[in-house]
Amino acid sequence: MEYDGKKKNPLTIKESGWTVEDYMKLPEDGNQYEIVGGKLELKPSPTTTHQRISSNLEHILKSSCDQHYIILHAPVDVILSDNETRQPDILMVHRSREFLIEEHGVVGPPDLVIEILSPNSAKRDRVMKKESYARFAVPEYWIVDPANLTIEQYVLVRPGEPYELAQVFGAEDTVQSERIPCVSFVVKEGLKIV
Repeated sequence: MEYDGKKKNPLTIKESGWTVEDYMKLPEDGNQYEIVGGKLELKPSPTTTHQRISSNLEHILKSSCDQHYIILHAPVDVILSDNETRQPDILMVHRSREFLIEEHGVVGPPDLVIEILSPNSAKRDRVMKKESYARFAVPEYWIVDPANLTIEQYVLVRPGEPYELAQVFGAEDTVQSERIPCVSFVVKEGLKIV
C-alpha cells in the first residue's frame, strides 16, 4: 500500500514490490501479514488448539532456556531482508544477540524458529517458510505437528543451502538440540493442550 504521508488511509494496493518500509506503514487492523519475496500475504488466524499448544510449548522452553535465550511468540515480526518478513509462532534469540531485538521486531535471523502446523498452514510452513528461513540463515527450524505428535528438527549445515532434517521426534521422544543445549522435553508434554 502506498500512502500520501498525511493520512493513514491506503491510496493503492501494490501487487509486488513491498518493502519493510511499506509494511511498517500498514494500519493495525487485527490481521497478521508477512512479506514474502516482496509480496504482501495475509496470514490466517491460528486455531485455539494451535494457540494452546503454542502457549504450553513456550512455557516449557522458558522454564529451561530463559536464562540464556529471549523467547518470543506471534505476532512478532522477524525482518529477514528489505522485502521478507515472517511471523513465526515461537522464536528464540540468544541473549548475546539481543541487539537483533528492536522495538518494531527482530531484525535478522533468530537462533531458533518454531512453526506449529494447522490445517491451513501446512504447505506454507513445510515449504515456503522452510525455504525462507534457510535462505536467510536461521540456524534451526522446528515444524511442530500436533496431529501426529511429532516435531521435525531442521538444521542449517551450510549457509545458503537448504535445511537438513536432523531428527523427527515422536510422542515419547525427548527433544534435544546440539545448538540449544537448554532444550529438553518430551514431545507429548510439549504438545499437550493446556
